[in-house]
Amino acid sequence: MDLQKRPAPTVSDVTELRASDADRDRIADILRDALAEGRLTADEHAERVEGVLAAKTVGELDVFIRDLPAAHVRRAPYVPAPARPAPGAIPADPDENVVAVFSSAVRRGRWRAGRRIHAYAIFGSVEIDLSEALFEYQQVVIRAISVFGSVEVRVPENVSLRGTGGGVLGNFEVDTLDAEDPQAPVVHVDGWAVLGHIEGRPKRGKLVADILDRVQRKVDKGLRKHLDR
Repeated sequence: MDLQKRPAPTVSDVTELRASDADRDRIADILRDALAEGRLTADEHAERVEGVLAAKTVGELDVFIRDLPAAHVRRAPYVPAPARPAPGAIPADPDENVVAVFSSAVRRGRWRAGRRIHAYAIFGSVEIDLSEALFEYQQVVIRAISVFGSVEVRVPENVSLRGTGGGVLGNFEVDTLDAEDPQAPVVHVDGWAVLGHIEGRPKRGKLVADILDRVQRKVDKGLRKHLDR
């Protein structure tokens, strides 16, 4: 078929698409805001959330917010995260070095991620787990060098992830993620693997706590305002 003559997708086509976890999360956020604003009762909210979890298509999800203002607000056009940080946005010197020479080094848990992290695995392994990290900056660069070793980077599901690099008799594998929130952190993994391995992946079920905390504070504020009426 000639791609230039392929018909544009109709509204019916879109509503019949299979719903993703991100689609369900978006509808759940709208319902949570509606509860905080007093547009839904607690029972209505619980009933609709249960339906959202069971929905199979985008059209089935839209039913649960059809009577809410958020469903009729024109959404801003999606702008993908930049492939590279803006010039001068990231300092040349690292905030932290993670080094493993004939050993292993792990960075995980509740820690503050700087703007630049350098990881070196020389006949060793480095694991950088950002799934529970505190992001003080929107852009984070991880410079990885692996020589007969491995560097593994794990990120939350609700950030953007980019990778630039390659391998010399080695592997450089970084997934591309696009966050729905334009304010979400962007993690850039740059590097080279020489007879080694560099990998960047999302950690399923993990979300950036900073973003969730901001949403929760908004909901709590709305609930307090509603209860004080």
